[in-house]
Amino acid sequence: MPASIRVTQFPSIKASALLAVLSREPLGYSEVRRKGSHRVLRAAGRPDLRFSYHAGATVPPGVVRQYLIKIIGLDEDEALRLL
Repeated sequence: MPASIRVTQFPSIKASALLAVLSREPLGYSEVRRKGSHRVLRAAGRPDLRFSYHAGATVPPGVVRQYLIKIIGLDEDEALRLL
């Protein structure tokens, strides 16, 4: 099956774990604003992210994929390696 058609199942992970993935290299996001559980994350050369999960909440697989692939622009292999 061609890579462009393949759909890989992303894991559901805790919000704190996803935040850690976003914060470490090579992504390098850092928090620039917070109000309650809503955070705005920023990294040089990348789009700003709005992250609104409590640390203990589980982020569904589709949302993990959306953050890493659709919003940030990683390919599937890069995104899965970061997890």
